[in-house]
Amino acid sequence: MLDELPMQSYLEFEKPLAELETKIAELKQLVDAGNTDIADELVKLESKAAQQLQATYARLTPWQKTQVARHQDRPHFADYVAGLIQEYVPLSGDRAFADDAAIQGGLGRFRGRAVVVIGHEKGRGTEGRVKHNFGMAKPEGYRKAIRLMRLAERFRLPVLTLVDTSGAFPGVAAEERGQAEAIARAIDCCLDIRVPLISAIVGEGGSGGAVALAAANRVLMFEHAVYSVISPEGCAAILWNTGDKAQDAAEALKLTATDLAKLKVVDEVVKEPVGGAHRNAKAAIQALGDALEAQLKGLAGQEPGALREQRRRKFLDIGSVGL
Repeated sequence: MLDELPMQSYLEFEKPLAELETKIAELKQLVDAGNTDIADELVKLESKAAQQLQATYARLTPWQKTQVARHQDRPHFADYVAGLIQEYVPLSGDRAFADDAAIQGGLGRFRGRAVVVIGHEKGRGTEGRVKHNFGMAKPEGYRKAIRLMRLAERFRLPVLTLVDTSGAFPGVAAEERGQAEAIARAIDCCLDIRVPLISAIVGEGGSGGAVALAAANRVLMFEHAVYSVISPEGCAAILWNTGDKAQDAAEALKLTATDLAKLKVVDEVVKEPVGGAHRNAKAAIQALGDALEAQLKGLAGQEPGALREQRRRKFLDIGSVGL
């Protein structure tokens, strides 16, 4: 009798691949148990699965990319910190109301350079997601980000931000505490600080909740991440009064990395391992680290005023596209 096979989360469009990989896992256990007669069949199936995986991810639709961007096994902020930041010291609280676990940040060293790193954390498992509010920040989260960016400016440290949120928390209490004002002030702070600011869209980049950390000198975006003013479901609900049109909305929103690079909203698309970052988190984190390092070197030595002016001009130019 075969031991229980390891479980993997498959997306709807990956079901044919799931069947193949389940069969491969079964054959591997038989080979490990000493049945070498099926070794050739196993090699053929592994080759077929690899080809199918590559073909599937080479032709993803915008809606399928949205599903990949939301995959529960994609690396989270804590994973990027563990893989890229040494001597990390987390800093908490907005010094006014509370600490917001949806936005994490602190001091550390990125490949030998002292930096401030800030990002959304969605959490894992039911308890973790509730603790981090699914990555949906409240006003105190954005005010904490502002505090850390100003700290970075005071000590002339570059700022790295990692964006992964469906949007800011829409609850009544958040609105009562000034959600819109907090987001606006975070964007203003991004555009004002006189140190290098590099942002990476690593999963979902949803609405103002994402822009609040992404008004940067350089904006990187993972190959299968998404970045949009509204979710496909929210757009469909507004335009067609139904969530059933989410796929059509995703197509129209131009939310993929390819579309946004063409529109010059993002500066660089970072390739993911075949099958997405959730299949090989270590390789994805390494690729992002290499891209961040290259961009940081490109900004090193620039005058503080020039950094701020370049950042402001970048976003003014986005607003003038097509006019």
